[in-house]
Amino acid sequence: MNCVSKAWLAHERELRAFIYSRVKEAQLSEDLLQDVFIKALAEGSQFCELQNARAWLYRVARNRIIDYQRTAKLHDDIPEQLEDNKQNEDAPVNNLAVCLPVALKKMQHDDADIIQRCDLEGMNQSEYAKHKGLTLTATKSRIQRARKRLKNELQSTCKIRFDEQGNVCCFGDEAG
Repeated sequence: MNCVSKAWLAHERELRAFIYSRVKEAQLSEDLLQDVFIKALAEGSQFCELQNARAWLYRVARNRIIDYQRTAKLHDDIPEQLEDNKQNEDAPVNNLAVCLPVALKKMQHDDADIIQRCDLEGMNQSEYAKHKGLTLTATKSRIQRARKRLKNELQSTCKIRFDEQGNVCCFGDEAG
């Protein structure tokens, strides 16, 4: 019996309970548990060199739960006939759609690229990191900095203002 199998036998039951306590769905818990097992198998001989296999398994389980929660999309049913009374409320966002390309062109290439690919085109950050030869941590930092610079650019170029929650509330008269 290899080291992955031994660790798995020793910790599977508690990992299953841990995951279930976080997601509260039996089938989802089993799926996430299987993902953790597959990740452990993929480590191969490196798994055997771990000083604390239990801690590693828990960290992978926590990360897998977080990843699932980030990507899980809960949808509300949309009525066939939507009321048109929010037309004025949507105006700042519609104006933002016009101004965003202008603001992106004024930004440094790396900032504009990461926002374009990850935020606008939907590429996930780990794919972007791999494509650019970066670590995931570096990519996460880079996109956060780029978003801050974009926000500043939108404020200066497009005269965008944000409310207390960080949502676009107003669009100035002098859009760039």
